[in-house]
Amino acid sequence: MVNTTEFINRIDQILKFHDLSASVFADTIGVQRSSISHLLAGRNKPSLEFVLKVVTSFPDVDLYWLLFGKGSFPKKAKAAPNEEPESKVDVKNVESHADLPRSEAIDKIVIFYSDGSFKSYSDKGS
Repeated sequence: MVNTTEFINRIDQILKFHDLSASVFADTIGVQRSSISHLLAGRNKPSLEFVLKVVTSFPDVDLYWLLFGKGSFPKKAKAAPNEEPESKVDVKNVESHADLPRSEAIDKIVIFYSDGSFKSYSDKGS
């Protein structure tokens, strides 16, 4: 469970580090300014969508640090940035769903890595 008070403190650290106002931060991650205001005031809790927008918009923010305070900010550079983390999925056992009707076809796959990073794969090229 995310401690909202500590989460807000970490958002404040991001704002100070990047020298951003709450309204510029909201515009940068693509949320309404009132959302940031309510979150910082403790009236609202962060949604998964909000968290993902923060870590996507600010690559130096580690997911686990943002959620749980574990790790560091700014995120330390990886030793080998060109290498992909090894996937633990046994590709041989993944079923193909290409034959499903279009309305039931997989639209997007997101893989979360243990270091807090993630990759998103979509058939729409995004």
